[in-house]
Amino acid sequence: MLPRLLAVVLFTLACGGAESTLTDPEQELFDQAMELNAGDVRVRLMAANISSGNYQSYDPGHGTRIFQGTDPDIVMIQEFNYGSNTPAELRGFVDTAFGPTFQYYREGGAQIPNGIISRYPILASGEWDDPRVANRDFAWARIDLPGEVDLYAISVHLLTASASERNLEAQSLVSFIQQNVPAGAYVAIGGDFNTGSRTEAALSTLSQVVVSTGPFPVDHAGNGNTNASRAKPYDWVLVSSGLHNRRTVTEIGSSDFLNGAVIDTRVYSPLGELSPALSGDSSATNMQHMAVVRDFGLPSGAVVTPSVTVTSPNGGESWAGGSVQTLRWSSANVSTVRVEASLDNGGSWSVVAASVAASAGSVSWTVPSTATSSARVRVTDLASGTSDLSNATFTVTVSGGGGTGVIFLNEILANEVGSDPANEFVEVVNDTGASLSLAGWTLSDSTGVRHTFASGTSVAQGAAAVVYGTSAGIPAGVTAVPASSGTLGLSNSGDTVTLKNAAGTVIDTFTYGSSLSGTDGVSMNRSPDASAAGGFVLHSSLSPLPRSPGTRADGSALGSGGGGGTPPSTSISAESEANNTAATANGPLGNGKNVSASISTTTDQDWFKVTVKAGGTLTVSVTVPGSADLDWYLYPVSNPTSYLVRGYTSANPETGSYGAAPGDYYLKVVGYSGATSPYTLQVSGAAGVIDP
Repeated sequence: MLPRLLAVVLFTLACGGAESTLTDPEQELFDQAMELNAGDVRVRLMAANISSGNYQSYDPGHGTRIFQGTDPDIVMIQEFNYGSNTPAELRGFVDTAFGPTFQYYREGGAQIPNGIISRYPILASGEWDDPRVANRDFAWARIDLPGEVDLYAISVHLLTASASERNLEAQSLVSFIQQNVPAGAYVAIGGDFNTGSRTEAALSTLSQVVVSTGPFPVDHAGNGNTNASRAKPYDWVLVSSGLHNRRTVTEIGSSDFLNGAVIDTRVYSPLGELSPALSGDSSATNMQHMAVVRDFGLPSGAVVTPSVTVTSPNGGESWAGGSVQTLRWSSANVSTVRVEASLDNGGSWSVVAASVAASAGSVSWTVPSTATSSARVRVTDLASGTSDLSNATFTVTVSGGGGTGVIFLNEILANEVGSDPANEFVEVVNDTGASLSLAGWTLSDSTGVRHTFASGTSVAQGAAAVVYGTSAGIPAGVTAVPASSGTLGLSNSGDTVTLKNAAGTVIDTFTYGSSLSGTDGVSMNRSPDASAAGGFVLHSSLSPLPRSPGTRADGSALGSGGGGGTPPSTSISAESEANNTAATANGPLGNGKNVSASISTTTDQDWFKVTVKAGGTLTVSVTVPGSADLDWYLYPVSNPTSYLVRGYTSANPETGSYGAAPGDYYLKVVGYSGATSPYTLQVSGAAGVIDP
C-alpha cells in the first residue's frame, strides 16, 4: 500500500490537485497508484449542504439535480428539510434524488437537521448532542459497507460564530467518537464545518480520529474552497486512517479527480457529466456551499445483506377505520416483499399484499373498522425471510354508532392526586350527534374489565361520562360514578385503557406511557379538547388546571365552546425565562399584541403558546432591531417536534401565515446558526380567532 500512497501524494503535488494532463509514463504510474484493485467496489462519500431557496430546504430542486448527477453512495447531508418534513415527503425526496432502495436517517426535533443517506444498509443510527448550538446535533449512522468493516458516517454542521466555538464542537464530537465507535471501524465526518482556513484548531482536534491533512478535493480549476464565493474551505469529507488508505481517484464521466472533487456547476466542464444538473444550480438563491465527493475502493467479498425497513406507519399514528392509507418501506438488496398488518401487536397477521416489488416502496391499505391501539405493519423479503415491523404500535379508531360522530376517551388521570387510587378517573365524551345508552358498556385496562356501565346509563350529545376509582375519590360538584370493580387500577408507568360497547366491540382504546402519567395529579387529555381527532397531551399544556373531569379543559361546560366557565387567561406582553421547552412555554399570546423577548445565548430557544378559538388564518411576525437572523416555528400541541409552518429566511421582520383549526399551538423562536438578539413577537388573526 505504501508505494501506492506515495505515488498519489507525489502526483498530487506535481499536478496541483486538479484534473491534470500527464505524460504517458506518468499516466501509467498514476493509473497503477490510484486504480481500484481487482474485485474492489467503488464507494463514493459526499458532504452536502446544498439546500436552496428561502427555507433552507431541498424543495427547489437545485440540490436534487446535483445529487442525481454525482451519484453518491453515502451522503452526509445538512439542512435536511423537504416540504413539511412528513415521512412520506422525506421518503419521496430520497427516492427522487437517490433511488427507492436508499435508506436514510434524519435527526429529530431540529430546525436545520443533519442526516445520513445511504445506498448500503443502515444498521444503527442516532444523534450526539452538539452542546454549542440549539437547532441541530451530530447525526450518525453505522453502515454495512462492502467488506468486513462497518462505517460510522457522521453528519455535522458547525457554527459560523467563531473558530473557538467550532473547536469546542470538534472536541465534543471527538469525545463521542472515542466513546461510541468500536476500534477498527471506519469513520467518516462530513459536512459544513464553516471553517475559514485549513489550519483552524478544529481540524487539529478532529485529527485525533480522522486524517485532516491534504491533499484536498478541488474543482476543474484546482480550487478547493467551497463557500458560495469560492474563497473559504467550508465543507469537508474526512475519514479515519483505515479508510483513508483505501482512497482512490474520483471518476465522474471521463474526468478524473485525484483527491476528490468540489462540485460547482458554474465551472464544471463538460457539464453533461453531471446531468441533469444545470449550470445555474450552484448559484441558486441561498445555496451557500459546494458539495464535496471522495471515492474509496473497498473489497467486495462480503455477502450481500438484504434489508427492509418499515417507514410508515412507524408508531403513534391514529388512522380511522375504513380510511385508505399508504404503507411505506425502504429496502436494499431485496426484490420482492410481502406486506402484512396486525391489530393485536403481532399476535396474528393479515396479508395486505402477498407479493409486491420491493422497489415500489408502498402499497395502499383500507384500514379495518376495528378499533385498536395495538396495530402494526410488517414487511418481509420473500427470498431471505428478512423482515421489519413498525417500531411501535399505532391506533385505529371507529365510529361509536348512534350517529355520524363518535364516542371516545377524552381524559384519563392515571397518576392520582397523592397516593389514593380512588382519585383516578376516565372521561368519555359523546359526539355521536344524539344521546347514547351506555348500558352494558365496559372500561378496561391491560389487566381486565374495571367498570361496567349500569342499566339505564346514558350520556347526552356533547356531554361526558366520568368514572372514578371509588366514590370517595369523586370531588364535590363533579357528576361521576365509581368503578363497578372497586378500582380503575391504572398504572403510572404505562397502561392501556379500552372502551367497549355492550356487544364487546372495541369503540376506542389508548395506550399511554410514563410521559403522560408521570406527573402527580395531572391528567392526559385530547388536544384539541373534546375532539376524537386529537392526540393525548398533558392537561397542563392545555390549561392552568391540572385536570377537568366532566368539563372542558379550561373548566367551562362541555358543548359550550368555552363560554360560561373560567374566563381566558390574560395574554402576555413579555417573555419570562425559563421558557426554553414546550413544557415551559409562555402564554397565552394575544391577538395583535406585541411580546418583548430575547434570544440571549447561542443555545437559547423561546417557546410560547397560542390558543385558536375559531378556525382562521394566523399571521406570525418576529422583528429584530439589528441584523441578527431569528427564525420561528409553529407546532400543534400534540406534536411539538413536527412543525406546521416556519419563518425561515433572513427577512426582517420574519413573517408568515398558517390556516389554523381550533386548538392549542406552540410557537418556538430560535437564532439561526447561533444568532442572538432581542426581538418583538406578534401573532394576529381576524376578530374571534384569538383572544385579545
